[in-house]
Amino acid sequence: MFTNKKTIFLLLLLALIMGALAAERFVKIKGGKYIAGPREVPAAQAAIVPGAFVFSNGQLCEMLADRVETAVDLYKNNKVKKIIMSGDHGQKDYDEVNNMRKYAEELGVPSADIFMDHAGFSTYDSMYRAKEIFQVENAVIVTQAYHLPRAVYTARSLGLAAVGVAADRHTYYGAEYYSLREIPARLKAFWQVNTHAKPVFLGDAIPVSGDGRATHDGN
Repeated sequence: MFTNKKTIFLLLLLALIMGALAAERFVKIKGGKYIAGPREVPAAQAAIVPGAFVFSNGQLCEMLADRVETAVDLYKNNKVKKIIMSGDHGQKDYDEVNNMRKYAEELGVPSADIFMDHAGFSTYDSMYRAKEIFQVENAVIVTQAYHLPRAVYTARSLGLAAVGVAADRHTYYGAEYYSLREIPARLKAFWQVNTHAKPVFLGDAIPVSGDGRATHDGN
């Protein structure tokens, strides 16, 4: 009897592991189908730039600076009409989105064409809010290559016609760690999409067709 229970447990555990690996692989393959180079990417309403770490002095980490620079290039080449900076501004003393905006402005993007999503606390939240709050229908997601399949899969699963463009302009410290971290993150994305998870915050619609300054908070 004990042996039979142990066998059943092991079989169930194996099935769970195999299912998780299949789901993770599905996200990677599905999202990876919609990644293009900056010249080949079709024109879209907006670039969506997911946030990343910002130092206390407001300086963007290297990965985030590369994301913003890549999005600005797409804007200047008429591939996107607006840029949505989506990151963590959940605390007064930590602000990704205003610093992302300021950097894009320094690079020549008008304030009116930069939207800020202050509640982009995760990739899922960023894509959900792009669709529901900013009413984006088609977009270019700009982030590092390791992150793109998950971001694109999430966006397209939520109804966004999204294409990804890689923002890898440097070799990043800890790149191996980020790649490994994507494995459970892709599994989480599969779960979020298929359980119809809600973001931390929603709110009133702010169409991306309008003026981005409506999202600015004076910082």
